[in-house]
Formats: sequence, structure tokens, C-alpha cells
Amino acid sequence: MLAWTVRQPADGVVVAPDERLPWPQTLLLGVQHVLAMFGGTVLGPLLMGFDPNVAILMSGVGTLIFFVAVGGKVPSYLSSSFSFIAAVAAATGYVGHGPNASIDVALGGIIVCGAVYALIGFIVMATGTGWVERLMPPVVTGSIVATIGLNLAPVPVKTMASTSFDAWVQAMTFLSIGLIAVFTSGMLQRLLILVGLIVASLVYAVLTNGLGWGPPIDANLIGNAAWFGVPHLTAPRFEGRAIFLILPVAAILVAENLGHLKAVGAMTGRRMDAFIGRAFVGDGLATVASAAVGGTGVTTYAENIGVMAATRVYSTVLFVVAALFAILLGFSPKFGALIHTIPLPVMGGVSIVIFGLIAIAGVRIWVDNRIDFTDSRNMMVAGITLMLGAGDFTLSFGSSFSMAGIGTATFGALLLYGLLNLRRR
Repeated sequence: MLAWTVRQPADGVVVAPDERLPWPQTLLLGVQHVLAMFGGTVLGPLLMGFDPNVAILMSGVGTLIFFVAVGGKVPSYLSSSFSFIAAVAAATGYVGHGPNASIDVALGGIIVCGAVYALIGFIVMATGTGWVERLMPPVVTGSIVATIGLNLAPVPVKTMASTSFDAWVQAMTFLSIGLIAVFTSGMLQRLLILVGLIVASLVYAVLTNGLGWGPPIDANLIGNAAWFGVPHLTAPRFEGRAIFLILPVAAILVAENLGHLKAVGAMTGRRMDAFIGRAFVGDGLATVASAAVGGTGVTTYAENIGVMAATRVYSTVLFVVAALFAILLGFSPKFGALIHTIPLPVMGGVSIVIFGLIAIAGVRIWVDNRIDFTDSRNMMVAGITLMLGAGDFTLSFGSSFSMAGIGTATFGALLLYGLLNLRRR
């Protein structure tokens, strides 16, 4: 039976994964993890046209699935994966505002992606982790991650600012987030996306509702929504083209989860390699469960690592608390109504920051692993991959299938790295 040793709170105390603080502090820290990842949890589904209530509900359910899969040994919260955004947009033609009319098609693709991801996990459990790290070395994973951000750049810049006023609102939004990131500290800095979004929305309300400079915010939606209710669930539909476009995201999720486990292992001083396969399986099954009812694909989160690093509390029980709190929020229509009142240009400004940080996260993988770009192989893999993704390079397979952007970049990076290293082997 899983149990946690109780540690008393004290300055500088480190709480290990199999330990916990007294319940009052544990409950507060669990809620903090939900809040710290709140921006990504909600922003991801909005950028894909999904219901944020379903997304946050299934982030809680997915976290519990992951917790069971790793036997409660790996501290992690699962939330909306931004890796799916470009693929979902390509599969559904979504332009970044309002409900996605083809959400069912996207859900089918996400389910298949999650199932393949879980299958990879089972294979890793049976064969070990060495082949994963050989297939996806840092130069490949860094290129793929950076490509995601670059591929998404046209969404906020071209489709979420239709007027000059909207563009200035976007600039004000990303400037607010930048100032919070640099000139604040503690939890305020950890919540920079959420706080920046709130500040920008308040300024927008003053400029529009107060001064009449643009379309005003309509608060009636919030007032008419109930406090509690069942979120709107959606059944998936399976189409070959959508599956083909979304399936490559499985490779990105593997890279994300692998990096997350390495980081958690470094912070806790406990090797997590034994849980890599089980973590893949948990994340994959959580993605399948989420998409089966209308939620987004899920992944482990960097904000989660940041909060643990700041608090030095790595107790896995925190994530059970966080998951239960997220499930509670998912059953609040008023919460969903509040999210839908966020102005589009504000979301555009937030998106510019988020997508930019995704691109930089890929570069950081190169830096942290000291990738040698005087090596022609590394230059070719990284340079070609970035251009395939940024330029939305498309390959058609007959009249029914095509692969663009993230797909061509992901498979291109894997194949190119293998081909260019044949001579070295």
C-alpha cells in the first residue's frame, strides 16, 4: 500500500516524492500546482476550439491515470499539450476563435496518437530505454520542439489581430507578460501567463467598455451560467487524413516526457529511468481517455517542474490533490463562461508568448546538451527541420492524405538524422 512519511514544515526542508507535509499545507500546495499550470491548461483548448471545462476536467482525470501507471512514484501533473495545436488546426481548418466545428475529427486523431504513444511505452517496458534515446537524440528533439513554436507563429500574428487596435492589444499583452516575467518573483512570476492575461483583459475592458475604442466585453455570459453542471462532452470520429496529420505528435510527446523525467530525476536525486516506459503508458492512456469525451491530448508540464523547484516539495500526493481540484473546476459552467469572455487579441498576445517559449524550449535542449553545430550532420538536421516546420512544408500521398508542418518536420528529423549518421555507424 502506498504511503507517505510526514515531514514537518521548516525553512529549506526538501520533501521527497514518498514524503508529504501535514495535510493543510499539502492541500494548499496541491491547489497551487493547478493554478500554476492553469494558463496552459485553459489556453491549449481555446487555441484548438475545445471546451476548456472538459479540458481541465480531463487534466485531473489524466493526472490520476498517470499516478496509477507509475505507482505514485513520479511527481507530475498532466495538462493540455500544445504539441497538438498545429496538427489539430491542419486537420480541422480551425482559425483560432470560437468552438471548433470539426472537433470530433480531431478527437479521433488524438485517440490514435495516444494509443500509439502508450504502445511505445509498453515496448520500452519490454526492451529498455536505450533505443528511444538513440532514435531521438537532443539535436532531433530540440529541432522538433522548436519547430512547433515556429509553425504556430502565423496563428496569432495573421488570424487573431484583424485591426490595428487588435495588434496594439496583442503588443500590450505580451509586454505585460514580459514585465511580470522579469520584474516580479515568487508565485506571481510562476503565474506570469495567467496574471498577464488578467491584466491585459482589464486594460482591454477599460479601453473598450469604458472608452469605446473596440468591441466591448460581454459579461452576460458569466452572469447567466450556473455554478455547477456537467460539461459538454463530444464523441470522436475517425478519419484517415486527420489521423495521419495528428499521429506524428506521439514522437513529440515521447521527447517531452523523457525530458520531464530526466529533470525530475535531477531535482530529486532519484533516477527515474525505471519509470520511463510506465510514464509513456500513463500519458498515452490519459490522452486516449481525454479525447474520448472531448478533451485535449495531455502531457507532463514544465510549470510543474518550476513549482517543485521553487518549493522543494516533490511529494506525489500533491498531484492527487491537484487532480481532484481540477475535476471540481471542470464541473463549473461559470468557470467556462469566464474563459470565453477573454478578448481574442488578448489571447493572440498570450499565444505569441507561449509559441515563442516553445521555440526557445527547443533551443534550450540544444544548449543544455552542448550540441555541436560545427558538425555538418547536426546543422543539416536542425536547419532543414526548422524550415520544414516554419514553412509548413507539405507532402501529398495521392488524393486522400497529406502531411504538413509538424508532421513533415518530425518524420523528416528522424529520417534525416538516421540517414546522415549511416557513415558514422
